[in-house]
Amino acid sequence: MSGHTEVGIAGLGVMGSAITRRLLRRERTVRAYDIRPDAVTELVRDGAVAADTPARLASCSVVILSLNTADIVEQVVFGPDGVLSAGREDRGHPDGVLVIDMSSVDPGRTRAFAERAAELGAGWVDAPLSGGAPGTERGELTLMLGGEVEHVERALPVLDALASRLTHMGPAGSGQLVKSVNQVLVGCGFAALAEAAALVRAAGLAPRHVLTALTGGRADSALLQEFFVKFAEIDLTPTGRISNMVKDLEAARDYARSAGVPLPVTTAVSELHRWLVTAGHGNADNAALMHYYETPELPPPPGPAVAATPLSFPDPTGVRR
Repeated sequence: MSGHTEVGIAGLGVMGSAITRRLLRRERTVRAYDIRPDAVTELVRDGAVAADTPARLASCSVVILSLNTADIVEQVVFGPDGVLSAGREDRGHPDGVLVIDMSSVDPGRTRAFAERAAELGAGWVDAPLSGGAPGTERGELTLMLGGEVEHVERALPVLDALASRLTHMGPAGSGQLVKSVNQVLVGCGFAALAEAAALVRAAGLAPRHVLTALTGGRADSALLQEFFVKFAEIDLTPTGRISNMVKDLEAARDYARSAGVPLPVTTAVSELHRWLVTAGHGNADNAALMHYYETPELPPPPGPAVAATPLSFPDPTGVRR
């Protein structure tokens, strides 16, 4: 695949915009579509070419999707003005259009989309990501890939510009399954970070000094390094959305139910995020978790109510102090 291959992108939210800008910096020609014309206009100023419908993206041999739900993916790709709405002969690509879905959506529907695309002469790779917009800007995303080997190989020259780690997990849908595992770890990790940050705020400790103290210890992690201070300072600079985390955690729960796997911690964390959505924070950054702890009248915690038990600390040695 030529380094000058034109790439189409559908979905210009936080992630789609970051992907577009990264590819433009790597001297790719990018044709961009979003339902919001102002989002397209902003990226045209950065060098992208505007597409007024998803069907216009079919002139590109590779089309990246960065969309919120499986329903939107289906409409953008297979709808009346979708990427694959034209006949095979009208797209002008001998190997067919390759769709790279970087959204986080249901694995089962992903498999169905890949089968449907194959019937229309197109390839499909699910490539959900971890690393957010900052990782995209640095070209350091972690990508979990699902799809046929030949389709993954076609995708690599484009994805290499975005990611420092790419792992082919298996057939279509496999990448989405691994993303569910990732989101269970990240979502529950965010909840733990928020509780720790709430303690730091209540104690009046300096978040950056706390981070220094924890660095290198057992609690250290990429999440701690990137997000602890952000949470403690309630920095809502967009890196991800609460509503998207709800979607991802519920997808993990749905798959777990079908597999007979209990997820009690994930369920509690999902309900915490859902409370934030109902409180009006659905479009806010993940650091909006802190609003739960800053609410004057704290709502009841997710899960069954537990009666408070007075704490006592008996001295088992009998030593008097």
